[in-house]
Amino acid sequence: MFTQPTGSAALERLERPGDPRHRTGAANPAHEPAAVGLDLGGAGARIWASGRGVLQLSYPETVTAPWSGLVARGRITDLEAMRTLLSGLSWERRRPLPAGAVVVTCRPVGTDPRMEPAVRELVTKVFEPARLLFIDSVRAAAIGAGAAPGPLLVADVGAHLTEVAVLEGGVIVAAHRRDVGLHDGVDGPDLDAAVVAAITDLVGRVRRQTGQRRQVVAAAVRGGLLLVGGGAARPRLAARIAGAAGTPVRRPAAPHLAAVRGAGLAALAALRRGAVRP
Repeated sequence: MFTQPTGSAALERLERPGDPRHRTGAANPAHEPAAVGLDLGGAGARIWASGRGVLQLSYPETVTAPWSGLVARGRITDLEAMRTLLSGLSWERRRPLPAGAVVVTCRPVGTDPRMEPAVRELVTKVFEPARLLFIDSVRAAAIGAGAAPGPLLVADVGAHLTEVAVLEGGVIVAAHRRDVGLHDGVDGPDLDAAVVAAITDLVGRVRRQTGQRRQVVAAAVRGGLLLVGGGAARPRLAARIAGAAGTPVRRPAAPHLAAVRGAGLAALAALRRGAVRP
């Protein structure tokens, strides 16, 4: 069964984008502290900033198939080109980002830890943050989707990756990923077949958890699957996953922005806790 939620509760009591408490109208906005969420996905880069909303940046096209951008299977393929793209972003009529922000960057499940220093250097050069943190994409998406507390089963379907995880209290209990995404079906007769098969297999894998995690996973599966990412916007994908995986599926509003929104809210929470002083 596929269900569309009519309301949701936050995993944490975090302030929402555009909260008037962050539109301070400070006399010197260049020194106003900011929270920034960053999601460098396969289809493009997304940046959330407190009081400024979300910017979406498209990657320059290349001839490399099946992707056409600067990120392939969760890995940045050209760090210098990515730096140029992010450095040239424009907030148009919105306030520019000050240096010294708290930046939280999304990280796919199973990311090679050897990539982190290069990404850290990239983000530091572009944003000059006072603090840079990483968050697993599935955890960020759960926060950004306003998922209710308790065991949660979430699937994030992107251009090149599909991730499935079980979370409890915002902590990952089990997580798996498959290097299959929306771009892999562009030349076939069934655009969604590879993604449906990947999610069905990954849900099956998390269901086979043993020990104490087994009860948490069972409760999460009974609660249904939260589908996020660009794939959640596909009209029939949710219904097909529900039938194949044998669990209800629901989508949040703007599912393609759930991860970057959650990363931004996590950055905002760190800022509010006084982790960084202006």
